[in-house]
Amino acid sequence: MKKIGILALSLLIQATFAQTNRFVYQVTMKPDAGNKNDIKTENAYLDISAEKSMFYSENRLKRDSIMQKNFQSGGARSFNREQMEGLRSNINYSIEKDKKYQKTFYRDRLGRDQYSYEEDRALTWKIFPETTKIGEYKVQKAETDFGGRKWTAWFTTDLPYQDGPYKFSGLPGLIVKAEDSQGDYSFDLMKNYKISEFPTMSQFGNVIKVKRSDFVKQQEKFKTDPMSFMTQGGGGGLRMGNGGQGGQNQGDMRKRMEERVKDEAKRNSNPIELK
Repeated sequence: MKKIGILALSLLIQATFAQTNRFVYQVTMKPDAGNKNDIKTENAYLDISAEKSMFYSENRLKRDSIMQKNFQSGGARSFNREQMEGLRSNINYSIEKDKKYQKTFYRDRLGRDQYSYEEDRALTWKIFPETTKIGEYKVQKAETDFGGRKWTAWFTTDLPYQDGPYKFSGLPGLIVKAEDSQGDYSFDLMKNYKISEFPTMSQFGNVIKVKRSDFVKQQEKFKTDPMSFMTQGGGGGLRMGNGGQGGQNQGDMRKRMEERVKDEAKRNSNPIELK
């Protein structure tokens, strides 16, 4: 009986650690440098297991779910574009942290492909003795300079995770709040609960692994020539028709795409990372 009890306890402990914990952050952003009164707010998830964590937009998960159901029930005929527009996100990236190897991977879409890079800059924190309380958690102050911004974070040791939203990690506790010195971006922990497993993210197009510096270059190229990213391989040239209706349609498509990307670039002229 004693052995059975120990086995049951062992299985219970394993099941507990095998679970994934979801932390919901409210992300507040001022992405338009020319209009700081245009404040965007949305939720993002930080899902944490013993092996890794994932940070991504709540709206992305909802969009993925709708698209999956759409594909299963008749494709474009049942596609609700208004619903999808309502789920547009300013958090188009996802970030995975590998706990074992202490690596952080950033993934974002450019055109039809997804680009992935390993973060090559270390986070160096300065921890202060100052403490306060945020919600139910006792928190302590820390600061870091990252991506051209000075960040203040408040972390708690009440939760057994050395992690946080976005690329932030490396403190002796979970980050409950992080905000840059300009007040342009902030992450605030709202709630947490357990989920059975990490959700499956939709993977459209190829995943192209690059260095961070190369991704930044590709990102700038996408802003000026988005249509070159709409062919297989990403960043390649797009052959346009020279005449007839096909050529005209492709010309119209290029113009609409360029206008949309330029509009998005203007609305996202104050990115979370300035350098």
